This record gives sequence, structure tokens and C-alpha cells, in this order.
Amino acid sequence: MVLSLLQVRRSVRRFLPQPIEPEKLDRLLETALRAPSSRGRQPWEFVVVTDRDQLAALGQVKAHGAEFLAGAAMAVVICADPERCDVWIEDCAIAAMLLQLEAEVLGLGSCWAQLRLRQHADGRSAEAVARELLAIPPTYTVPVIVGFGYPAEKLAGHSRSALPWEKLHSGCYGAALDKNAQSH
Repeated sequence: MVLSLLQVRRSVRRFLPQPIEPEKLDRLLETALRAPSSRGRQPWEFVVVTDRDQLAALGQVKAHGAEFLAGAAMAVVICADPERCDVWIEDCAIAAMLLQLEAEVLGLGSCWAQLRLRQHADGRSAEAVARELLAIPPTYTVPVIVGFGYPAEKLAGHSRSALPWEKLHSGCYGAALDKNAQSH
């Protein structure tokens, strides 16, 4: 089932002006809370944003690549307390990807906007700008925002033949994987 989702899923940066139904929102949020985390520490927290003005502001949180948030029906801002767990980055990434897969199941589009190590147009960190906009405690990090909505366009999934098969190695780096694995 996961592979079939990945075969059709694409990042969506243009959304229809249609709200997400409460039952779909509820499923997305339950998915976030069920995300696995290292040692069950759950260092993540999720700020759900549906207000148009806030979404527009989040679309400007970094210099490039977050503009799509202004047109999303909803964004989930994933933040974390780095003191809770040393692998908070990985835990947040897992939660974000699970949210994106559940969105696909629900007929929604999504796109990830990385804030960690990114800058706002004025030189401040994108994370600092997001913390300020959403009253997130200063000790928390804000690695990613995922925007959701109904896709305004349907992009085809990447074909199997377009996959970077040369990135697979057999037994050790540099040893080519059996070519027969690629032909299925």
C-alpha cells in the first residue's frame, strides 16, 4: 500500500480554495500523534494553522520555497523540544512524511517547507520567524511546515524507469545491484 501511494504522490504547491473537512483534519492529526519517535519520547508538537492571514505570513517565513503555504487550506507546523530527545530531527521528519502519506490517502495534496537551516528574507532564521508568528517557545526548534489542501492540478507520478537505480548498491557501496530487480 505504501509503494502504491509513493508511485502517485507528488508535492503539490497549488491548491483549490476549498477547506478540508473536519473528519479528514481529524485523521491527519491522529496520524501525527501516532508517528513513531525514538524511545517513545515524542519531542514533536504540532501547530495547526487554518487562518488565511497566518497561512499568508507562513508563506513568507523563508526567503524562497514556502510561498505555496499562502494558498493551502491548512498547514501543520512541526516544532520540537530538542531537550526531550537527541534525534528530534528524525522524529519530526517521520511525522511530516506520515502526514503527507495520509494526505494522499485522503485525496489531499501536500508539500513540505523546510525551515531548519533556512533564512528569512531579512537574514533572521526562518525558524525564529515562525516561532514569533505562532508564539512557539524560544527553546523549541521549528524544522518543517507541511501545507495541505485539495490539489489545483494533478501531476503524474514518476515512472519506474525514471528512478535513480544507480543509487542502489549490493553488499557494499559501489557494487551494482542485480539489474533484474529493476525490471519488475
